Amino acid sequence: MTTANHLEPYIQLSGISKAYAIGGETVPIFSSLDLKIPSGDFVAIMGPSGSGKSTLLNMLAGIDRPDAGCLRIGSSRLDQMGEAARASWRAHCMGIVFQFYNLLPMLTVAENVELPLLLKSLSARDRRGRVEKVLELVGLADRARQYPVSMSGGQQQRVGIARAIVADPALLLCDEPTGDLDRKSADEVLAMLRMLNREFGKTIVMVTHDPQAALHANRTLHLDKGAFIEERRAA
Repeated sequence: MTTANHLEPYIQLSGISKAYAIGGETVPIFSSLDLKIPSGDFVAIMGPSGSGKSTLLNMLAGIDRPDAGCLRIGSSRLDQMGEAARASWRAHCMGIVFQFYNLLPMLTVAENVELPLLLKSLSARDRRGRVEKVLELVGLADRARQYPVSMSGGQQQRVGIARAIVADPALLLCDEPTGDLDRKSADEVLAMLRMLNREFGKTIVMVTHDPQAALHANRTLHLDKGAFIEERRAA
């Protein structure tokens, strides 16, 4: 698994504006939002409901586009890409960890983890090798043939992390990754994310409501009414 250059600016948002039409009215989410995240950083995003956290994550994932402004991740201008180009970018450049795992119950652990690799030109042997490697990394090498229903929430989330990193993306986006877990399982998942950041240089952006989860990040940004109002850096 590759490591990132910690000095390279990786995520840059400049003058980002975004609004949605709701019930015949235009509801602004962001107005001239700026953000810069270096390569290899681990950032937690916190804020009340409606502050723009989900919208920000969707734009970073290339699911949504800003109405105005520049959104650059690495060498890619996501704000200038069409839907097909953004879908291709997602497949090659990022992984997502979801709150509710989003595992397919009819597939084994190994088959769930393999899914992102089906979009790549890899042989079945190469895919198996990558799946085995990441399952070992997340401590589930002996669970490859099990089905998600037989696993705890913490184990299922580790499968979700394995799926997110199996294609070796530089960027991991985590949407409330511990929101459905007990404290012990949450701490294990957060320790794994911290390991991926520190040992493999993954750039991680994590949306969370949990202050304890945010403590695992290098810094915490607080969103309120579409603007960053506070930042905490790890000691």
